[in-house]
Amino acid sequence: MDVVSLGYRTDLMLRRMAGAAVTDQGSYLAVRTPANPGFWWGNFLLHPEPPLPGDARRWAERFAAEFPGAAHLAIGVDGTRGATGDPAELERLGVTVETLTVLTADRLAPPARPAPGAVLRPLAGDDDWAQAVELNLACAEGPTGPSAQANHRLFAERRTAEARALCEAGHGAWFGAFADGRLLAGAGLFGDGGGLARFQNVETHPDVRRRGLATHLVHHAGGWGLGAFGARATLVIVADPDPDHHAIGVYRALGFADAEQQVQLTRPPAPAVSTEPAVSAASERP
Repeated sequence: MDVVSLGYRTDLMLRRMAGAAVTDQGSYLAVRTPANPGFWWGNFLLHPEPPLPGDARRWAERFAAEFPGAAHLAIGVDGTRGATGDPAELERLGVTVETLTVLTADRLAPPARPAPGAVLRPLAGDDDWAQAVELNLACAEGPTGPSAQANHRLFAERRTAEARALCEAGHGAWFGAFADGRLLAGAGLFGDGGGLARFQNVETHPDVRRRGLATHLVHHAGGWGLGAFGARATLVIVADPDPDHHAIGVYRALGFADAEQQVQLTRPPAPAVSTEPAVSAASERP
């Protein structure tokens, strides 16, 4: 299956670099991340077209066969224009439809606001990476309660371990904005040498948002990436198009331009067994 979506092409790039199995079944791709089975968008199917009348049952059965025992359902729809398919079939699947904006840049404009005074540098050492877990947990949106919090921590620890392994293998870097040794914001940037570099998990601690940390961090990481991956590399970032989420405006101000739309169909597991925060795994939000 030839994937046309820039969002999914870079998602698959990241999954492969992280050791996931990507199996071409002819009419769809099956993506598995055995090290993190609770990662919905590490364990999903990618279909070349949105669902048509009669597809819901077949798609659900296909997912169950590929991921026996999985509590979630995650299906990506390849394409660039955000087509979501037959509404009745989506209802039968019981999925939430999320349409994200994929943005690209080959150069970045300097931030309009002065630097916020934080030290911007790659994460290095156990303490930095432990702080990255805590930052992710502080930014997570989802159910509360001891069980949910424990599941979120496990998810965050596994994702962070994967990111650290990618960095240590030379596939990219994870940058942080630090003040007095405390990690206030973070963002990863990875590439495989094929001309694309994908941002991951741009996030700022809720206590220090709207101060320009994410803007300066993305600009700093992007400048590093254009040096590390080549001056002709394309930077790719994915965001929720809702302007209330603030992130997309940050990226556009830095010179990112809307390139396409990416569609995700998700049916989360029951709250008692959910391991992933209730935010899209693909979106990068400051």
